[in-house]
Amino acid sequence: MSEVVDPRLIARSLVDHWSPRIVGEIDDSFLKVAKVKGEFPWHSHEDEDEMFMVLDGKLSIHMEDRTVELTVGEVFVVPKGVRHHPVAKDECLILLIERKSTKHMGGVVMERTRTIEQQWNQQ
Repeated sequence: MSEVVDPRLIARSLVDHWSPRIVGEIDDSFLKVAKVKGEFPWHSHEDEDEMFMVLDGKLSIHMEDRTVELTVGEVFVVPKGVRHHPVAKDECLILLIERKSTKHMGGVVMERTRTIEQQWNQQ
């Protein structure tokens, strides 16, 4: 994908919370946006780091040993293997950079789980 995109506009247009949409590719990684609100289940990505950047709002990322609070423009990388639990009290827009091998929810399968195909085609 070689076109100009505004990740905030794309994230704002999403209907479902916690359902990322792929907006680009960087080598072996996907650039994704999501609209989030409430709590996302505890999970980890055993072999991949996960980068979060807040585009609008506030996001807390709870880990077993600490919690980080992110606001607009701030970035945090959850290291591979670290269990984490993202929480947004109010609606928040985020940008994610994840390796293409990263499974949504760390491989946990439930109603919220999205496949890569669903993340490409989400409206």
